[in-house]
Amino acid sequence: METRYQGSAVPVTVHSLARAKVSDGEAVTVTVPPNTTLQAGEWALLDGFLGVTVQAVKTGAAESKEIALTIQQAEYETDQISTSQTFAKGVAIYWNDTSKKFTETATGNRPAGRVTYGKDANNVIWFVLGPQVEPQA
Repeated sequence: METRYQGSAVPVTVHSLARAKVSDGEAVTVTVPPNTTLQAGEWALLDGFLGVTVQAVKTGAAESKEIALTIQQAEYETDQISTSQTFAKGVAIYWNDTSKKFTETATGNRPAGRVTYGKDANNVIWFVLGPQVEPQA
């Protein structure tokens, strides 16, 4: 659109932009489905996003709620793992949405990240959360 402003000797083109940054992408609002209980600090896969909950929530039979889910690519500590596996430093990890735990098993599970500090005596690991991607078919 070309507009002349009063006092302007030349035409000025004005662009109305409909796009702008809305957040830093460190968290996303997701819907917790019916009959779900989540504790603050628990890992979950909701609306296609894998992240850590920032608040506790419980939904009833015909109820859903929205919460914030932290999805920032950062280093995290968790004990929400399949304890029968080794989780050595550098190993790729995956999210098993059935067991609600991280696993070393790629088949049928969502890519989650990479271990930065291997499993200790308390079954705790540190890992870097990877990009929000779906498993390959």
